[in-house]
Amino acid sequence: MGLFRFLKFWFVNARPHSLVQSMIPAILAACLASGREDFSPLLAVLAIAGVALAHMGVNLLDDYFDFRHQNSAYRDLMAREGMRARIAKCPYLTSGKATINQLLVACLTCCGLAAALGASVVASRGAPALWIMIVTGVLGLTYSGWPLCLSYRGLGEIVIGIIFGPLLMGGVYFAASGEFDPPLFLISVPVGLLVMNIVYAHAMMDVEPDRKVGKMTLAVLVGGPGARLAILALALIIPYALVGAGVAAGRLGTANLLTLFTLPMAAALFKLMRQFYTEPAAPVCRKPWMGPMSRWETVKANGIEWFMVRWYLARNLLLLFCLSIMAASFIGRYWGGGY
Repeated sequence: MGLFRFLKFWFVNARPHSLVQSMIPAILAACLASGREDFSPLLAVLAIAGVALAHMGVNLLDDYFDFRHQNSAYRDLMAREGMRARIAKCPYLTSGKATINQLLVACLTCCGLAAALGASVVASRGAPALWIMIVTGVLGLTYSGWPLCLSYRGLGEIVIGIIFGPLLMGGVYFAASGEFDPPLFLISVPVGLLVMNIVYAHAMMDVEPDRKVGKMTLAVLVGGPGARLAILALALIIPYALVGAGVAAGRLGTANLLTLFTLPMAAALFKLMRQFYTEPAAPVCRKPWMGPMSRWETVKANGIEWFMVRWYLARNLLLLFCLSIMAASFIGRYWGGGY
């Protein structure tokens, strides 16, 4: 296998489609930091690249620990039993294209490269960057790894919200600017909740398969559909409430109210998730205002549009929310009223 094919093989296995969840918050943090006096474009790029490598490394580690924990045959078992399971996990392992030891080497390589980039940031910005790296690394490693196995205890979605919200955005912001800004909390927490929503909506649709294999997601932990929908409602409402409170208190510029234009997407996501429980056989329709949904014809041909329209909508909500904050930052820098 040539070098290019080798790198492509592991890049695809690292689930690059999920990089939106880390790259958009990271780029947003860098954009917000760009107006600071000590802003460093180089350190911002290094931090963003480090985030991408760490995210791929943790994705591969999740496969590694899941495979060791469950042997990953459970997805094939569910498909044979007719359950609406998601796409099989670790197919490169179950098919024999890679071994568990090769996977571990790929995990360590990604994480090692991320650590090297992080070390360069620490050398320039000091100990706070190191502590953020350590806390984020511990949470990432124990997401599905021993001894905590957080994703098997109903805490995985919450951990993801913390990592991809306050920790990631605070870390990139500090790397890029050399300082912390308290109002960033009013943006990073909403972003973290919207990232969490992507994973949580996924888990809400996989409750029965996850329960069958003994995986304790938050959706499994909280019980019935009513409780699951209540948590989803809170996770969708709180981001707008925090931004609104920040604007009202004068901690955020009024231009951040541009995020309100994404409210219809949040409402549509909640409606579709409620429909999943109340009318599971009802058809779902893709609307242009829901944002981009790639390879839709392939999705329909595979009969998984019921799943992907909800997943894409949750992802696009995060994307449009962050783009609204970026636009508000630009407005504030040149006309006032932004971040």
